Amino acid sequence: MKNILRISIFLALAIPSLLMGQAKIGYVTTDAIMKQLPDAQDAQKQLDQIVVDWQAELNKLQQDWQKKFDDYEKRKLIMTEQRRVDAEKEMRDLDQKIAEYRNKKFGQNGDLFMKQNELMKPVQDRVFKAIQDVALEEGFDYVFDKSGEILLMYANVKYDLTQKVLAKLTILPGGGK
Repeated sequence: MKNILRISIFLALAIPSLLMGQAKIGYVTTDAIMKQLPDAQDAQKQLDQIVVDWQAELNKLQQDWQKKFDDYEKRKLIMTEQRRVDAEKEMRDLDQKIAEYRNKKFGQNGDLFMKQNELMKPVQDRVFKAIQDVALEEGFDYVFDKSGEILLMYANVKYDLTQKVLAKLTILPGGGK
């Protein structure tokens, strides 16, 4: 739905300009740029190493759990009730520790996300600035990123209709006025 809205807005803005032959549109493939940029490659290597280290720690925790489980399975029939309860609690605690570690390191806002942002953001900012510079130097009105979703990387401010749309919305019933 979001992509359809983006495309519709783009078409509404770009088609009139294209018909008059005034708008100059370009595109970039940021994936290709990032693959060739040494800074991005270095950052990716650092991230890959971090993932390998964290995955090794996670694997160690999982192996410890498996060892405790196997030991428990072999001995549960000869264990006292209290020893069995203690062993089961120990395995549950270790299982929870594994889940917490996985979430802390690889979760939605985990350490990997933060580290990726820390290492890649400066590179992405540099690429974005270069795209804007090229667009201005070459006289492009719009520059899209061909990698993945359609993403507007640069737009000439003379085509910005934001204020007009906001003004229109404040006039309409239920739009704020």
